[in-house]
Amino acid sequence: MLVAAAVCPCPPILVPEVAAGAAPELDAARSACLDAVGVLAAALPDLLIVAGPAGPDDRGPFPPGSAGSFDGFGVDLTVRLGQTPTGSPAPARPLPASLAVGAWLLDRCGWDGARTEGLGVGEPLATDRCLRAGADLAAGAERVALLVMGDGSACRTVKSPGYLDERAADFDAAAARALGSADVAALSALDESLAYELKAAGRAPWQVLAGAAEGAGLGGRLLHEDAPYGVGYLVAAWS
Repeated sequence: MLVAAAVCPCPPILVPEVAAGAAPELDAARSACLDAVGVLAAALPDLLIVAGPAGPDDRGPFPPGSAGSFDGFGVDLTVRLGQTPTGSPAPARPLPASLAVGAWLLDRCGWDGARTEGLGVGEPLATDRCLRAGADLAAGAERVALLVMGDGSACRTVKSPGYLDERAADFDAAAARALGSADVAALSALDESLAYELKAAGRAPWQVLAGAAEGAGLGGRLLHEDAPYGVGYLVAAWS
């Protein structure tokens, strides 16, 4: 059963070493993310799953001890999702960037609690499949927590990665309301086609959360909402 969730954006520049001189620009978002992860620790879960957007080669489960690197962003930094169980071989498949950022957040918080796994969620994953995947995750242990990584639209300004789309602000506002109030129905209702057009990488992971939270009776708090670099960044905590 899902007992807590944290929702965070997943740009690698959230990691100060990657952002370098621009790191202070995301201090508020970074601080909010760490607060959200603290809610997970307080829930004392038996299982923590970090879920985030992934490309075709990075989809599916990642076992404890899976490693991710920021070498591709010019930084010699490796992170891991928890510890590899004793007697098991080290996982070979590297984490996608979104899960690596999640692993960095956990490390930054000094996470040493529950078994920690990852799930790479493909952007084309249909809403009904996201909801089913979330329900399966919630059934994985008596007390499950989710760290959900994902950005809002990437079309908020003319300098955005996806240029300006007038629909982007309303989409992000709807997502912020749903995440801030733990509104499972509203999250489930996010338009997957519109999200794809707006390059909102968080849509599928957020709907995995909706599936996991169905019937859990959790409340939500929106901890941060901004659109630096023309991309929607939302941070929320559910407990």
